[in-house]
Amino acid sequence: MRLSKELESYIIGHISEEEQVLKELDRETHLTCTHTRMLSGHIQGKILHMLCQMIQPKRILELGTYTGYSAISMGLALADDALIHTIELRDEQEEIISKYIEKAGLQHIIKLHIGDALEIIPTLDETFDLVFIDADKREYSTYYNLVFDKVRPGGYLIADNILWDGKVVEEIDKNDTQTRGIVEFNNLVQADERVENVIFPFRDGMLIIRKK
Repeated sequence: MRLSKELESYIIGHISEEEQVLKELDRETHLTCTHTRMLSGHIQGKILHMLCQMIQPKRILELGTYTGYSAISMGLALADDALIHTIELRDEQEEIISKYIEKAGLQHIIKLHIGDALEIIPTLDETFDLVFIDADKREYSTYYNLVFDKVRPGGYLIADNILWDGKVVEEIDKNDTQTRGIVEFNNLVQADERVENVIFPFRDGMLIIRKK
């Protein structure tokens, strides 16, 4: 499902340049972290950045920070009075996330929560304009149900990895809980008459959902 290296290079050569702080974060992530495929990267970061410029959200919730690339990409598009709540399960990521939030000058915009999103979401007394879901694929439907009432009418939810390397159209192995979680989530959203939705078939798929 992913772009060829030639196409990816062509796209990168024809979009706005990656900010220096994000270049540094990308490099440090690849040098020091595992599971680097989880990094949003330049193209997806620019998509999120531009969506934020279009929507102009004041309150964002991000589920799954990893090393902070997507949060910073969005934060750089926001007004000074905006706020991103971003939740990361792994406490070993906290140092690099905090380091690059500070390097980007976004300490006043990005609030990092370390812990289980299922426990943290109910404690957030906010109404969100945008929710970006990129955490445990097995819990996507649960995240959706937990955050839905916290999204304003006309607000957006974006879910990443919803094509899951094309496995969503293959027979699911009985032990493959990740793919099953994605398929159940996609079906849940498609059946939800409270929203309208479209898939961006880029990279591993992004589902854009608008609450009516």
